Amino acid sequence: MEQSLQEKYAPKNSCWGCGPANSEGLRIRSFPKNGEVVAEWKPQAKYEAFPGVLNGGIIGTLLDCHCNWTAAYHLMKNADADHPPCTVTAEYSIKLLRPTPTNGLISLSAHVVDLSGDRATIEGTLSAGGKVCATCRGVFVAVTEGHPAFHRW
Repeated sequence: MEQSLQEKYAPKNSCWGCGPANSEGLRIRSFPKNGEVVAEWKPQAKYEAFPGVLNGGIIGTLLDCHCNWTAAYHLMKNADADHPPCTVTAEYSIKLLRPTPTNGLISLSAHVVDLSGDRATIEGTLSAGGKVCATCRGVFVAVTEGHPAFHRW
């Protein structure tokens, strides 16, 4: 099975949204594909706001983590590095466009809008049943030694 960005570069990461080492987390698996980063995730009933509809906070977490990994991957490629920098969310906003059903796979897609120095502006979408249910735009920054998140990956 192909390794996700998270599994390849941060197997010990315990982030609740994307950490492979967090058995209680969402454990999204993001993959570069045709200039974007994509993922599929299967929701469980425990993540519903009400029957059949995904909770908005979960939607935010999925998009935040997925867009963060999109930024880290593209910053790595831009620097011609062999490992992504540890990145954190500087800001992000979510637009919830319609209820997100939980009866099938959730698809995530994200791409770079701007890449400048140690930061990337990323836009992402969350879709279910072939319809975009939420969008995200965020700024993600590579941290340096001394930042609490520096060694998390």
